[in-house]
Amino acid sequence: MRKLLSVIALTAVIGTAWASDLPNVRILAVGGTIAGTAASSTQASYKAGQLGVDTLIAAVPEIKNVADVKGEQFLNIGSGNLTDDNILALAKRVNEVAADASTDAIVITHGTDTLEETAWFLNLTAKTTKPIVMVGAMRPATAISADGPANLLDAVRCAADSQSVGKGVMIVMNNEIHNARDVTKMDVTEVSAFQAPTAGAIGRITAGKVVYFKSSTRPHTAQSEFDVSKIEKLPRVDIIYSHLGDDGVLAQAAIESGAKGIVNAGTGNGTVSKHLFPTLEKAVKDGIVVVRASRVPSGVVTTSKPDWDKAGFISSGSLNPQKSRILLQLALTKTQDKKVIEKMFEKY
Repeated sequence: MRKLLSVIALTAVIGTAWASDLPNVRILAVGGTIAGTAASSTQASYKAGQLGVDTLIAAVPEIKNVADVKGEQFLNIGSGNLTDDNILALAKRVNEVAADASTDAIVITHGTDTLEETAWFLNLTAKTTKPIVMVGAMRPATAISADGPANLLDAVRCAADSQSVGKGVMIVMNNEIHNARDVTKMDVTEVSAFQAPTAGAIGRITAGKVVYFKSSTRPHTAQSEFDVSKIEKLPRVDIIYSHLGDDGVLAQAAIESGAKGIVNAGTGNGTVSKHLFPTLEKAVKDGIVVVRASRVPSGVVTTSKPDWDKAGFISSGSLNPQKSRILLQLALTKTQDKKVIEKMFEKY
């Protein structure tokens, strides 16, 4: 009996030691579909941000074999309702958590509507090389084939993997790993909604293992020059979605509303129509920074017509309009010099 008790005690000690060797992953919950519920398992309409982080973790017991996780309920809302103030506060909290020596990695559960924008903002403002992985779901937790639990497990796997150190903020969904800069939501409802149309995924979760194909070549996180620790308010930047017949009325409304920057989601290669051009040209003369982006989901916006360059418009490169807005907001916290901001768009 004594020998049996000794074996049991030794096994418990070994088990405890093994468990303590697991990475410590902090899960910050923001809400979204992954925490959403519906009246039935087949109901299409649902309420986002209904379940707490502890419930999300409890639904995936396999996580305990991957990491020691601790949850924190930061917010619990649909991401379409997030504000600039919310993501600013989240960035500050991420930096606080990352600075804790006991934290090895961070996972953030988030709604998919603005997931790419928050990820990109954190990619530029998180001051750490520790893995930061964002995750969401396309189906609510109550759905008959909910994708949230598998996505969350993969996100923790990715965050806990030593290969993920220094790779910046990533989004993990549908077994794919994307960097925050290039990924965008490409479908309204499908579980494969998130793709990087120009650059492709940087890795996959295959049979429970993290496999990377490549890394982002752009500066991010600890390499970024943007520091939001003392910023209380982000400057107003509006996106103007261009269309046939765009006459500049919406751009003028943005100007009159106090916009410090405007992103024109133009047609084709960031086209600025001749009807809109005078309004944006005057905006630049009045000190407003204007970025030419494109409503086309893939490709690189380049310099084009001499009149646009002469007017002082900045090309967005391969950033889509919503990410161009985020970068422009952060750029404007440092400078209003168009040439300097143009270099930032080339750099990031």
